[in-house]
Amino acid sequence: MEGLRKLEEMQNTMMLMESHGVVSPQKDSDSERFVANLIRFLTQPCGQLDMDKKLHLISEHLPKISSTFLEEVILYHHGEGYEENLVESTARFHHDKKTDNVSQDTNSENMPTVGLVAMQRANSTLEDFCRSYFMFHEMDVNNPTSVFRYLPVLSFTESYIYQLDGLNEKMLHVRTDAKSADTIMGRQFDLEKRCWNKFMEVFKDDLFRPLVLLLENHGIFTERIREELRYGEEYWALERKLCYALISNKEIRIQDVMRAIHLKSFDYRVLNLLLYQLRGQKVMSY
Repeated sequence: MEGLRKLEEMQNTMMLMESHGVVSPQKDSDSERFVANLIRFLTQPCGQLDMDKKLHLISEHLPKISSTFLEEVILYHHGEGYEENLVESTARFHHDKKTDNVSQDTNSENMPTVGLVAMQRANSTLEDFCRSYFMFHEMDVNNPTSVFRYLPVLSFTESYIYQLDGLNEKMLHVRTDAKSADTIMGRQFDLEKRCWNKFMEVFKDDLFRPLVLLLENHGIFTERIREELRYGEEYWALERKLCYALISNKEIRIQDVMRAIHLKSFDYRVLNLLLYQLRGQKVMSY
């Protein structure tokens, strides 16, 4: 869900660069993107360094950095260990998706799982959901009992969605890196391609099957929830399509943008439907 926001920031930076004459309009898109990323990096806070100090450090150290050195850095950080780290969670997730047995007596290895990073990312959305939606369920967000009674299911579901969202973002990064890889770095290109194929393996299958089976096992899954989860898959596919179009300077259809905006909050609707099920209440139209 962060992919479109980051690309929007990139586009704004590139427009600002052109308006201030930092780059000429004749520059190719890869060069513009590189300079824009450098500018955005320089604006990030780093201890007590101010802008003048950062620029001084760049001018002091840049002449010492050669292309050979950079290639060594790439190989150091993007060797076999990098590939294992990049696809480890994907491979593990794909393995979990192959298992349909998610009864309460099932071995924990066969249960759908979420990582700590996904849970941390989901926190702000859960807080916002509680503050925004609890009132419609006549629940007090300031009452710990109200919050914690349903938190395990809501937190697990949102974390699962964020875990998938993280994989979707990794697909975007891998595709971008592979597209811009230098031909001299054939090994690196092949590595990125293998990572891309791993991610595609996951997204070609039924993404939400482990979660669906778990919710079904607890008797809280409905066709309305299934429909919203399908909207989530559609949103991620649109996000990838729009991001690739921006990267490749291809035409972007306004219909796709509007559709993506409409679908983006599918997780809020899933949580709302789950809350109705958890409370044993009839779903109100919205």
